[in-house]
Amino acid sequence: MLRRLLPALLACFALALAACGDDEETVGDRPTTEGLQSETSGTVTGAEEEPKPVEPASGCRKVKEPKPKSAKLEKPKDRLDAGKTWIAVMKTSCGTLEITLDVKENPKTASSFAHMVREGFYDNLLFHRVVPGFVVQGGDPKGTGQGGPGYSVVEAPPRSEKYKPGTVAMAKTELEDPGTSGSQFFIVTGTDIPLEPLYAVVGRVTKGDKVVDLLANVPNDPADNRPTEPVVIEKVTLRSE
Repeated sequence: MLRRLLPALLACFALALAACGDDEETVGDRPTTEGLQSETSGTVTGAEEEPKPVEPASGCRKVKEPKPKSAKLEKPKDRLDAGKTWIAVMKTSCGTLEITLDVKENPKTASSFAHMVREGFYDNLLFHRVVPGFVVQGGDPKGTGQGGPGYSVVEAPPRSEKYKPGTVAMAKTELEDPGTSGSQFFIVTGTDIPLEPLYAVVGRVTKGDKVVDLLANVPNDPADNRPTEPVVIEKVTLRSE
């Protein structure tokens, strides 16, 4: 149930955010990190030193592309306790970031996201779309922008919603109602992005800004904004405080 996030919002980005279904969704600086240099740990006469492996230009670990998933989930019946702070810890091939879920303002969306985390739905999925200066998008079990969890929830954001850097929201197709979400999500990486308040808000990145910077700058194919090397959500866990 993932849909394409921005059909044709910004001419310069020409995207569509996907979120929950068989329609494609689309949405979404730091310079690359330096590669590792070889080290010398003592000298052995007549022996050549083995160079240490060089990191990819993106600064992220090189990983294999995961196989598509076909798992479908039941729609969650329970909601998160709004009296607690809920944090999704997302380990990626570019590092680990934390998303504090907006349980009070967006209980249905946050609870649905937490449900998928608990079920391991997001583990070993791709960030399939990266748009520099805009968003990074992932959470599609198919890895194409056309998959979802088998259900959707609707929780429209207020008309005053501003998608600031670090905001985590859910992608949807053009035809779906405002606030519809499945499993595809995007992280806003650009400033002053003129997104209409159509996308349900999950929460905000509260730890791991440098990781988001790396994700936002991985090399990609300009034709479809797909990273040229796999960028993987390796595991997501949930904790409360």
